[in-house]
Amino acid sequence: MSDTWQMAVSEIGMQDAVRVVLDVAPEEDGERLDRLIAQRVAEISRSYAQALVKAGDVYVNGEPARPARRVRKGETIEVLLPPVPEPDNLTPEYIPVPVIYEDDDVIIFDKPPGLVTHPAPGHEHGTLVNVVKALRPDVPLLMGGERPGIVHRLDKDTSGLIVVAKNEAARRYLVQQWQQRDVVKRYTTLVHGVIQEQEGTIDAPISRDPQNRKRMAVVAHGRPARTHFRVLERFRDATLLSVLIETGRTHQIRVHMDFIGHPVVGDQLYGKRPFRIPVPRQFLHATYLKFSLPESGRPIEVETPLPADLREVLERLRAEG
Repeated sequence: MSDTWQMAVSEIGMQDAVRVVLDVAPEEDGERLDRLIAQRVAEISRSYAQALVKAGDVYVNGEPARPARRVRKGETIEVLLPPVPEPDNLTPEYIPVPVIYEDDDVIIFDKPPGLVTHPAPGHEHGTLVNVVKALRPDVPLLMGGERPGIVHRLDKDTSGLIVVAKNEAARRYLVQQWQQRDVVKRYTTLVHGVIQEQEGTIDAPISRDPQNRKRMAVVAHGRPARTHFRVLERFRDATLLSVLIETGRTHQIRVHMDFIGHPVVGDQLYGKRPFRIPVPRQFLHATYLKFSLPESGRPIEVETPLPADLREVLERLRAEG
């Protein structure tokens, strides 16, 4: 994050600020203001949220917010963010990533496994953002300096559909749909063990694991998270599932499946169970998306099949019985 990005809005003039308005949901009652901003606003860390509050660039119900304030359900939060300059170190890189759909407002990619979504320490190059800058250099940098138009994320080793906005108006329109849970997100996953029920719902709150900050976990006072699953195929020691998530918590499917005793096959963070067939990565693929396009409001449905590495796993399972 550049020094220019970290300047408070009050230092550069409010007329240039990007305004983000949040309504506090019932389940967020009592949450710290800085934490809520970090959770709800893409690309904002908790420390930067604290800096914005101290600089007077966060308002609650029209009044400047106090540091360490806790929010109440129904309150309206306004966050003023400075415009984002073009970073000097973002290198366009041509990496083959299939484009499923594109118009003047959005690009939908079929992200391959192993591709990081955005630059981070240790992954400054070879990311989807580098690809976007190479393919569409006119796409402006939005909300965070080094993550052009990224609306949502997929883990490095999760493949599948990911949406990128091509302008700020489209990004806001799409982010609102994600925040209001108007997007249908379906994944395909293979989990350990045989699930007897044909379908089910996991309703368990998720937050940072208090014992290991690198993991998420089901925590009593975490953020609400709901995962629906349907059995597609059963094997003698594994189950292939279609999974639909209502919420989009970090690692949600991986955490929830581990929570019910059926961790995702190949997951090296949750479960870590050995499997009789070599699996190159966590068996998790973002298969299907349905949302409304920014310009027309027209609903769009996109679907992508399992990539070759995961298909090979299923073929071996079927062959071995």
